[in-house]
Amino acid sequence: MTGDDTSDAAADRPVRVFLSYSRKDRTRAIKVVNALEANGLSVWWDGMLEVGQAFAHSTETALETADAVVVLWSQTAIQSHWVRDEATRGRDRGCMVPVSLDGAQPPLGFRQIQYIKLDKWRGKANAREFVDLVHAIHTTAGSPNSQLNFSAAAAPASRGLSRRGVLALGASGAALLGGLAVWKGGWLTGQDILNSVAVLPFRNLSGDPAQVYFSDGLSEELRTMLSLNRGLEVAAETSSSQLSEQGKTPGEIADALKVAYVLDGSVRRAGDLLRITARLIDGKTGFEKWAQSFDRKADDVLAVQSEIATYVADALAAQVTTTTAGSGRTGNAKAFDAYLRGRALIKQAASEQTDRAGLAAFEQAVALDPKFALAHASRATALAVIASSYAAGGESAALVRKALEAARMAVRLAPDMAEGQFALGYVLAVVKLDLRGAQLPYSRAVELGFGNADILTAYGDFATNIGRFDDARKTIDRALRLDPVNPSVQRSAALLAFFSRDYAAAQTAFSAALALNTKVGVIHGFLGHTLLITGKTAEALDHYGQEPLALLRLTGQAIAEMKLYGEEAGEARLAELIKEFGTNSAYQQVQIFAQWGRRDAALAALDQAMTLIDSGLAQLRNDPLLDPIRPSPRMAAALQKLGFS
Repeated sequence: MTGDDTSDAAADRPVRVFLSYSRKDRTRAIKVVNALEANGLSVWWDGMLEVGQAFAHSTETALETADAVVVLWSQTAIQSHWVRDEATRGRDRGCMVPVSLDGAQPPLGFRQIQYIKLDKWRGKANAREFVDLVHAIHTTAGSPNSQLNFSAAAAPASRGLSRRGVLALGASGAALLGGLAVWKGGWLTGQDILNSVAVLPFRNLSGDPAQVYFSDGLSEELRTMLSLNRGLEVAAETSSSQLSEQGKTPGEIADALKVAYVLDGSVRRAGDLLRITARLIDGKTGFEKWAQSFDRKADDVLAVQSEIATYVADALAAQVTTTTAGSGRTGNAKAFDAYLRGRALIKQAASEQTDRAGLAAFEQAVALDPKFALAHASRATALAVIASSYAAGGESAALVRKALEAARMAVRLAPDMAEGQFALGYVLAVVKLDLRGAQLPYSRAVELGFGNADILTAYGDFATNIGRFDDARKTIDRALRLDPVNPSVQRSAALLAFFSRDYAAAQTAFSAALALNTKVGVIHGFLGHTLLITGKTAEALDHYGQEPLALLRLTGQAIAEMKLYGEEAGEARLAELIKEFGTNSAYQQVQIFAQWGRRDAALAALDQAMTLIDSGLAQLRNDPLLDPIRPSPRMAAALQKLGFS
């Protein structure tokens, strides 16, 4: 059958309508069904199901194939999760036609689309307001996948069209359409964006400090869920948490992060029971926009997450999908709990012991739910960190192999999950040094995780290393917008300036990062490099001495002390470096020898680093410390082999 034949066949068949309603409105819904069919429409509603027929499968199939989804809102329908879910899918598909059966206004999140009032309709198929409904259905079916189903220009003037709905479209609807124009044209910028929110760490009221991982993890999962919605600006975790810990008021937090709303809450966990409270606060007025408590069994925690995200999205009049299907998440509460424990341990970055304990928790999560893609992705990055930081020899090779397998499993299970694509890119780039292979999954991760500051920052570092400075600047600027008081994001901005040889900007950015946290690794060391290159060797040595990462500290001290105090001092630091790190310092030895002017020794160390696949080689393309040996053909060959050229 040709494409034209298909179009003709579709035009010949009746328009297919999916009817969503509350069971308590069944009597009136049947009247709507009869009147729609009298107007030549094909209507699917749950009364058509045969006894024993699979309800969920049949409903989902009808919902996905309908030309129009007619939602019968009422006071009872507004409270129905089934109706909300079906309405959300119809809205996301661009084919929802909302109706008010009893004059009730649709819930927040569905008011941007004009709705038809049937509260005074008496069941006649040719009544004026019902004719308007049929017209709206045909208009919607004729232009699927639109942002708004129909506008005042598409539907005729009618007494059946809600005046409140028209007024709402003129005010809040105009604001929404303006917001859509902004985010569809590119990444959101500016301040006080209407649909922007900071999710604060939920307070642990359980009386057990060991439960903090659960309350923190719940808020982070909510943040991630909301950030999947391209209509929302979601402030990142570090900035939100730091301001909360400082005792800032919601208004102060909203002002500092340039968001319109703040979501906070608490978790009380007692045995198998949970009480979760959440409230959405207007950052300007300090008043609650929405608040609710949820009393559930622990096994229902995943459903509560979805409910809270839905309510928040509705309150912000935004569109968000909150199902776990295709998102890489799990429906197994025990697997989710294990994942949260692993996440909390890995975030500590405290020691080999905590990192390996985090890995064990992720492995428990995937054992409980082998299809839990997010846990596979987290396991992959944990394996990569342990392989590159602690393991050696055969164990390291085995861990790298497992990391790659776990990352690929995450991508197979959930191809559209940002964390899975990120994990694959991270493993390929950091421990495999497959820079060509890492580019696609990293780019895909940014495309999918544009609301995740951690992913944006990591991609920014990768783009910096491979010389895509414009891409790096774009993603890091976005991360700074989401997480402005995170020193790690500021550090990435500084590294971009350093490797692109804008040393004045680098010095400013490193200083800004230190103002946020003087103990974050890498900052003092690379500020030392910046000062060293610009001829301020004594100042550089001072910062090298404050660097918490010994590998970076000793490297800088070896270079600076050779310049300031002579060969013996420099050689002593080099010996100290080799004694502590052995061949794991191969790349750092390249830097030292290059800066000392020992060209042959630097190139020999480079050969060793290439043989060992030293992770420091990711910086090879742009590292200013290696400029003395950059003209060497061996350097060019190394760059080509690594995929830089």
